Amino acid sequence: MQDGNFSHKAAGLKSFMAMDILERAQELEREGRSIIHLAVGEPDFPTPKVIKEAAAKALEADKTHYTHSLGTFELRQAIADYYLKRYHVKISPEQILVTSGTSPALMLACAALLNPGDKVIVSDPGYACYGNFVSYCDGTPQFVNVYEDNGFQYEPQALKKSITSQTKAILINSPANPTGNLLEGTRMQELAEMGIPILSDEIYHGLVYEGEEHSILEYTDNAFVFNGFSKLYAMTGWRLGYLIAPPRYMRTLQTLQQNFMISASHFGQEAAITALTSPEVAKDLENMRKIYDERRRFTLKRVLEIGLQVAVEPTGAFYIFANAKKFTSNSYDFAFEILEKAGVGVTPGIDFGKNGEGYLRFSYANSLENIAEGMNRLELFFDRKS
Repeated sequence: MQDGNFSHKAAGLKSFMAMDILERAQELEREGRSIIHLAVGEPDFPTPKVIKEAAAKALEADKTHYTHSLGTFELRQAIADYYLKRYHVKISPEQILVTSGTSPALMLACAALLNPGDKVIVSDPGYACYGNFVSYCDGTPQFVNVYEDNGFQYEPQALKKSITSQTKAILINSPANPTGNLLEGTRMQELAEMGIPILSDEIYHGLVYEGEEHSILEYTDNAFVFNGFSKLYAMTGWRLGYLIAPPRYMRTLQTLQQNFMISASHFGQEAAITALTSPEVAKDLENMRKIYDERRRFTLKRVLEIGLQVAVEPTGAFYIFANAKKFTSNSYDFAFEILEKAGVGVTPGIDFGKNGEGYLRFSYANSLENIAEGMNRLELFFDRKS
């Protein structure tokens, strides 16, 4: 039995409300209810076959031991080659640290960068766990509101007013969770010119349907980039990510990795090389992207038809962040009401910050058939509300 005497770090973490919704949805399913899952942001596609075959081949070759703590040189070189080809930026394999997922990459960067009391600017709304990472590493998340009529983008001139001597980094995420919006290259340039390190979460790169995503490394080398294989390659359970960092931080990051994670799995890293380099995988990714786009267009159309509002069309990731303020001022309770009465799981906007209150996030990482059924259920639910 727990006695409730938790450390201040553990006690200070916010719950992840999307998981609260998922866990209740699973309880209802065990009771025999039909639930449509539009809450959790996880690809519903299987990992491409050739990637799985590469992992099986690596296992057969007994690649089951520790690797270099930074990751295998071959994978780090493949990542460097990918960023050169995709973004025309040259980075050294010695600036890359392969991690067991993208979240540990962010954790290591915060641990290396922050001292107690240091602040990191984080958008509100923004990914629910960002503030927790900063707080856990003894920093203070400095939330800055972003708004739907501007596509939930930072306003650089307004953001400057939030910067103090304690501000040690600005965190960006493009395409963004929960909004699905892109940060314009001109705004990234303005943020880079502020001279403050940028923490750039690029995990949804490749999942863009209109416009073009940019890496922060196109504008500055004073940046920490987090990316990985979970979203684009449908490899969430593989737990493979990476961190690209300025050279002066690499020895500290490596030491942290050695102490806390040792290394990412060897056979997983072998599969990741195939993910980055295989023409067959590239074809699979393009097919998945086209299907996501079809779902995006359909979901957006139906969200608007049921009476919710979206000021700027989302063009990336697999989320739609819809304004439901005419129906609720308590999105957490409202999401549970939707789940219980309509049998549809959606994520409450408050999960993503105070400025997300009154919104609902819809994930279209589900089949078009399931999305259509979910939207039909929601239409009936909102009709009754109206």
